[in-house]
Amino acid sequence: MRRRLTAAALAVLALLVLPAAAPAAPPTQALRAGAARMPMRVPPGTPLAGYGSLRRRALVPDLLGLHPHAFWFKPGEGHLDEVAVRALVVYAGETRVTWIAADLIAVDQAFVARLNARLAASGIRAGALIVSASHTHSGPGAFLDSALFGVVAVDREDAMVRDAILDAMIEAVRRAGARARDAQIAVATVEAPPVTRSRLDGGVDRDVVVVRLTTTDGEPIAVLWNYAIHGTMLGPRNRKLSGDVMGVASRALEASLGVPALFVNGAVGDVSPRHHGAQEQEATGRTLAAAVRRGWDAAEAPDSLRGRSVGGLGGAPRAPHVVVRSARVRLPPPAVSLRHCAARWIPGAVRVPVGSALPQDTEMIAGALGPVAWLTMPGEPITALGQEIKDTARKRWPHAFVASVSNDYLGYFVRPQDYASSGYVTCAALYGPQIGPCLVETGVTLLDSLTRDGPRLRAAARAPASCDEVAAR
Repeated sequence: MRRRLTAAALAVLALLVLPAAAPAAPPTQALRAGAARMPMRVPPGTPLAGYGSLRRRALVPDLLGLHPHAFWFKPGEGHLDEVAVRALVVYAGETRVTWIAADLIAVDQAFVARLNARLAASGIRAGALIVSASHTHSGPGAFLDSALFGVVAVDREDAMVRDAILDAMIEAVRRAGARARDAQIAVATVEAPPVTRSRLDGGVDRDVVVVRLTTTDGEPIAVLWNYAIHGTMLGPRNRKLSGDVMGVASRALEASLGVPALFVNGAVGDVSPRHHGAQEQEATGRTLAAAVRRGWDAAEAPDSLRGRSVGGLGGAPRAPHVVVRSARVRLPPPAVSLRHCAARWIPGAVRVPVGSALPQDTEMIAGALGPVAWLTMPGEPITALGQEIKDTARKRWPHAFVASVSNDYLGYFVRPQDYASSGYVTCAALYGPQIGPCLVETGVTLLDSLTRDGPRLRAAARAPASCDEVAAR
C-alpha cells in the first residue's frame, strides 16, 4: 500500500507541482521581513463559529431578520478578549511569502481566493499566500460562503462580517510589507508542558517550533510559533469572542517581545486541551507563552548554521533563503459515514454523499526558510500523520512543522487503522480513510521538490494520478 501511495504522490507532483515563487534566492540576496497585527472589528451581534450544539444554535433560523448578522446561530455577546489578525511578509529577491495568522475557526479556498484578489486590487504582491486559522472555537462566524459548514458550525455568510475580516487582513499585510527590513532568522524546537491529551488514546506531539525573526542588529520583528492544540478551552456556553488559549499565549508574547506573535496550529485532529474554562485558559496560555519565550531565547542564530548543509542544498548559505512550492491535488468524493456519525450497527458502506458542498481538489504549500521547513495541510491531520511529515522533513532541515487548518478546510485526516473506530474524529473524516496517507505522501514529495528542479520534475511525468484514484483502490 505504501508503495502505491508513494507512486501516486510522485505522479501527482510530477504533473501538478508548480513553483509558488522563484527558486531559492542566492546567498547574496538579503532576507527582508516585516510584520503587523490588526484587530478584527466585526460588527456587534456577529455569531461565534466552532460549535454546532444547541447552546449556540438558534432554536429556529432567523427567518424574520431580527438579527442582522446571525441566522442559524445565536448572536454573539461582545468580546471576552480581542480577536486579531497577524501578518508576516518575508522575501529574498523575487521569492516572497505572505503569512497570515488569524483568530478564526478555519478558512476555505473561496475565502482565500477572495483575499488574494483584493490584495492584488490593492496593489499588494502576496507571492505565496498562506492563511492559517488558529482554530479557536470562539472566533467570529458568518464569514464563509459554505452551505455545509454554515449550517454545521459557522453560520450563513454575512458580507459585513466577511469584509471586516478581509479588511483587517489586507491592512495587516500592507503594514507588514511597509515595515520590512533586512532580517535574520533563528529557530528552536522546545518541548511544551503536558497541557494536551489525545482523543484517540494515543500520544500527542509536544513540540513547539519557534521561528524568531529579527533585524540584522537583533531588533525583534516577529515570532511565528507552531504547536498542536484545539481551541476548545472555552466551551459552547461561551458566546463572547475570544482567541481561546492560543490568543492568550500570543498576546502574552506580544506584551513581552513588543512584536506580532503568529500562531500556526499543528497536527491537531486528535489533540484536545487537558483542562477547560476561562481561568484554566489563562494559566495554560501563559504556560505556553513561557515555552515559546524559552524557544525565542534558545533559538539558533544564523552564524552557528555556517558550515552545515541547510535543506540539503549543498552547503549552508551566508544568508537565509526562501524557497516555496505548491501543488493542487484531486480529491475523492466526500461523504458522511453513518456508522461513525450515528450508530455503530450501521454498515460501514452506508455513506451519504455531500457532493458539491466540499471541493474536488485542494492546494498544499511546502516551503523552507533557512533551517526550518513547513507543509500546509487543508484541514486537521491527526498526530501520527503530522509526525510522519515532520520526521521525514527533519532528515533535510534541522526544524520542521505542519501548518494545519491553512488555506482550506476539508475536515479530519486519519489513518486507515484509525478509521475503523467510530467517533467524532472519524465522523468528520469526510474524504475517507485513504486521504490522510495520500496527502502525507504528496506533502513529503512536495517537500522533497524544494531541493529539486520543479520544471524537470514535470517533464518526467508519465501518467496522471491523484488522491482520488488512490482512495478508489
